[in-house]
Amino acid sequence: MIPTLQEGDRILVTKWRPEPLDLRRGDIVVFHDTFGWLGDSEPEDDGALASVGKNLLTFTGLLPEDAGEHLVKRVVGLPGETVVCCDVDGTITIDGEPLEEDYLPEDVEPSLEEFTTTVPDGYVWVMGDNRAHSADSRAHMGEPGGGAIPISSIVGTAFVTVWPFQNFHTLTNPYDDPTVAQY
Repeated sequence: MIPTLQEGDRILVTKWRPEPLDLRRGDIVVFHDTFGWLGDSEPEDDGALASVGKNLLTFTGLLPEDAGEHLVKRVVGLPGETVVCCDVDGTITIDGEPLEEDYLPEDVEPSLEEFTTTVPDGYVWVMGDNRAHSADSRAHMGEPGGGAIPISSIVGTAFVTVWPFQNFHTLTNPYDDPTVAQY
């Protein structure tokens, strides 16, 4: 999600989305790795002090029990929408309308590969902001869900980066506008 998030950033997540509030295009979602996108990971060999710290953070709700099993991506396509890369101007389109992605750096292409997909009901199409290096929905098109992730796997939406402190900033939806599509 670079440049929006940096490696090692710690974020706070609200569980208000996807329910009771609707998901919106542009939301930064945290989701459980339902399809194994992360691959097999080696169990961490924590020392006694680190283990106590993790247990305390988990008990207080500041660290989820399955913290190493989550991914963070941006919602691009909502259920029933057709997402295409790219139009003649090199822009991703949603149901034929160009998608303004002001959160991407100027020198970043929306996608280096062409694709067309229709998001199934109950799923969303997600992409990272670091497009050239993001193993997002595009990298998993041949898998169950066609690369889209089930809404049921979404834990919530990120709303602030809290650590390290010099990276503190809010994570707003770039489309905070009542006319933007929601699900």
